[in-house]
Amino acid sequence: MPLYKNKSFLVAGALLCILFAVLLAVRIGFFKKDIPEYAFITPEKGLAERDTWMKILQHDRKIGFSRSVLSKEAAGYKMQEYVFMRINTMGMIQDVTLKTEGHLNPDLTLRAFDFEISSGKFVFRANGEVNGKILSIYTRDSGAQRKIDIPVSNKPYLAAGVADAAFAGGANPGDVFTLDIFDPATMGQVPVLVKVGEKEEIITGGEKTTAIKMLLTFKGTTQYLWVGNNGEILKEKGILGMSLEKTTKEDALNGLSLQASEDLTKIASVQSNVVIDDPGKLSFMKVKIEGIEASSLRIIGDRQAFKNGILIITKESLLDLPGNPYTKQTEKFWLYFLKPTQFIQSDNKKIIDIVAKTTNPADPPLVKAQKIMKWINANIEKRPVISLPDAISTVENKAGDCNEHAVLMAALSRAAGIPAKIESGLVYLNGRFYYHAWNLLYLGRWVTVDPLFGQIPADVTHIRFSSGDPKEQLDLMGVIGKVKLKVIEYK
Repeated sequence: MPLYKNKSFLVAGALLCILFAVLLAVRIGFFKKDIPEYAFITPEKGLAERDTWMKILQHDRKIGFSRSVLSKEAAGYKMQEYVFMRINTMGMIQDVTLKTEGHLNPDLTLRAFDFEISSGKFVFRANGEVNGKILSIYTRDSGAQRKIDIPVSNKPYLAAGVADAAFAGGANPGDVFTLDIFDPATMGQVPVLVKVGEKEEIITGGEKTTAIKMLLTFKGTTQYLWVGNNGEILKEKGILGMSLEKTTKEDALNGLSLQASEDLTKIASVQSNVVIDDPGKLSFMKVKIEGIEASSLRIIGDRQAFKNGILIITKESLLDLPGNPYTKQTEKFWLYFLKPTQFIQSDNKKIIDIVAKTTNPADPPLVKAQKIMKWINANIEKRPVISLPDAISTVENKAGDCNEHAVLMAALSRAAGIPAKIESGLVYLNGRFYYHAWNLLYLGRWVTVDPLFGQIPADVTHIRFSSGDPKEQLDLMGVIGKVKLKVIEYK
């Protein structure tokens, strides 16, 4: 496969990781300190059972549909959501399905959930339950169950139930409050700022109706909802031209009208003002950045220096790396970036076996990283995947885009004793900057590496906006469609 085609697949992962949040109104977010206090909604009225069908649009193009069912049960309510989307990434069309079942308490807070996302042979499943101040989440890899406990300081709401909670609580126009939301697609609990607007007249299903407009702020962007008198969502609108509209079952399921989305990787990318012939040879790049709030992102640090809107990226040196990077003072730090997670399963036997066959315990960290990257490039096919990336699925399916390469590199590195993070942002390719994911490894110093490009260190056209675990990529939601770049200097 030509190098260009291999590299073109890089943009799918980082963008699609956040696409689920955009399309499904995943209400999670980054907020300033001056937001209102957390609210706990006491329902003033019950919710009626309903069965709602919606079509998913990108501009005027129908790319999928959703069905949400709210029903009563002995302990409260059950909420079921099914979503189907046809996604175009770099010309490759893929069908994606998401299934969520949430069991809610009478006050509409989350009690338990089941979640599944599938695309082709890639399937991710998780379930969980709330017990007091602990949310226990269960996933499976290689047939083994993995459990993680997340402390919850406030009772969490299910992402899809925000409008219902506001309706049941008697929210009025002008009300502003914050709710803690758990989203199964990111396995995280974070706040959402809710603003209740005035009533507006909208058209759904060809008919006029009156709805209350709600604004949900998260990750530097805003999701717009139009809610009916019974708490039912009639319309949603997000970024990249995405929207959902209530319709009939027949219209939602009409496959003849279903099209793939526009090429999401292309429309989300940023045009470059210069042509860079060989990014791999660069040691320095200076870029002017506008249109985004840098304080909410991970722009500053490591090889990136940012001041007064000017970003300078300097390529790391591999010379004179410390032979023993660990000290007693930094032990806790290393343990944090060496531990396994739901997506970076560094303690799995398959991961440990690959490291044992690929590396020597006496190898310096740099040599281990080089051997691991060589194994990834020899064994993992480079192609777009629409799923929640995890290391074990990548090994088993032997394929993936930048996200799969990044989580696998992180898992293998951690298993080899190398602290590892996942970074995401933009990277230059053929006249544009595309969304991408890569790694930061501690090799005696932090060094940026790109397993999909096969680069140690990665070239300086990698512009980092977020760093951490896969869920941190949602920080990019406040960047897409807003960021403006101007390359000032490079050498």
